Amino acid sequence: MGTARRWHGGPYTLTIDGRPVAEVEIAATYGTRRRGLLGRDGIAGAMLLTPCNGVHTIGMRFPIDVAYLDRELRVLAVRTMRPWHVGLPRLRARVVLEAEAGRMAAWGVRTGSQLTITQRAR
Repeated sequence: MGTARRWHGGPYTLTIDGRPVAEVEIAATYGTRRRGLLGRDGIAGAMLLTPCNGVHTIGMRFPIDVAYLDRELRVLAVRTMRPWHVGLPRLRARVVLEAEAGRMAAWGVRTGSQLTITQRAR
């Protein structure tokens, strides 16, 4: 499942430029996107919000890295956001990937990176 589409079930693995890097949670309903990472003290892997082209960190307990992705899951931009900020929406973005601050750099995520989300065997 390399392109932005409906994901069901789980669990999923995030692959960046062909290299598996983390487990990813999918937020594909209005409720799960709205809740996102609110109320958490952190996340071990990442969260993919779809469809989504902008996020905020109002009420967040920790800073996050945000990668804005196009419909083919190619990275358009990566930003770090502190709690209590509103990010500007990206017009071409269709999906947003969130992780704890510093994770995107550790995984090698940068503008132009190709991401893939694959369902793991249960």
